[in-house]
Amino acid sequence: MLIYLHIPFCDSKCNYCAFNSYVDKFDLKSAYMKACTQQLKSDLLLFKPKGKSIISVFIGGGTPSTITPNLYISFFEIIKPFLCENAEITTEANPNSATLSWLKGMQKIGVNRVSFGVQSFDEKKLKFLGRNHDKKQAVNAINRAKEVGFENISLDLIYGTVLDTKELLQKDLKIAQNLPINHISAYSLTIEKNTPFYNTPSVALDSIELASFFTNSIIENGFPQYEISNFGTYNSVHNLGYWKHDDYIGIGAGAVGFFKNKRFYPTKDIQKYIKNPTKTDIEKLNHEDIHVEKIFLGLRSKIGINLKEFSQKELEKIEILIQSKKLKNKDDKIYNLNYFLSDEIALFITS
Repeated sequence: MLIYLHIPFCDSKCNYCAFNSYVDKFDLKSAYMKACTQQLKSDLLLFKPKGKSIISVFIGGGTPSTITPNLYISFFEIIKPFLCENAEITTEANPNSATLSWLKGMQKIGVNRVSFGVQSFDEKKLKFLGRNHDKKQAVNAINRAKEVGFENISLDLIYGTVLDTKELLQKDLKIAQNLPINHISAYSLTIEKNTPFYNTPSVALDSIELASFFTNSIIENGFPQYEISNFGTYNSVHNLGYWKHDDYIGIGAGAVGFFKNKRFYPTKDIQKYIKNPTKTDIEKLNHEDIHVEKIFLGLRSKIGINLKEFSQKELEKIEILIQSKKLKNKDDKIYNLNYFLSDEIALFITS
């Protein structure tokens, strides 16, 4: 089982961000974290993890580094009895707020992996994206994390903006390669509603050639691809848990949980969440919903899909895809050979 904790506070709102996050509600931090512990207690009774069965905890946002370590303590005390040995505990962080004391504090309460929202080392691109850090802050923050003792460090990079060229992306990768990281998450810029970029869709560069170049370059620079957006000599337990369709508890305003055949949605509104953190909308999924999800997820990662999951009609389509070298069959599991085609392949199989 996995746990995701959503922190909806940010120092600033990036031009591309559609996540549930706020820059004007910092006075609610303490009350919000107390509400999260209330929901956690309730969800643990509902999900009933058996013994030490929680293999991963991921603190995302928003910006988790806007919350002081002491406000996380109660949350970690509650989950401690359920954590398996060597559980992966990740926190996202922004370079400008991941101070030395914050990193030490998070490590002390149990965090053993940090994922930095770098997005680029190019100053012009950082301003274009609306990031509130610069190249120097990003480099220093990652080096600080290593000095504190974090062995597993990741960074995010964004590609697919109108500013991107092969030279710019290669320069970002060269800087990343020389930092003490073992994981890179690379995301194509997507234009979503309720973001500053929504009214200027021309800021995105939809180029399969550039996307393929960048992902291949990441691999060539020593970060093997294990999922559509993730690369590394270290494979995130949490990321793979999602692709395996594991159960996960989603804590916080706008988080999502999944258990057996149900999806759980706490309210997105922070004030409403604080007043009633255990109020959750529930979506019940039928067998076909789960079947389709498993196909879409399995084709996006190296975990593959067991042939027993498919109907006879789907197996006939899979054989066509194998013959055309879109998929491969190894030990009665199929694997996708081109993650950029994962959705199209899934639609072909399930339609």
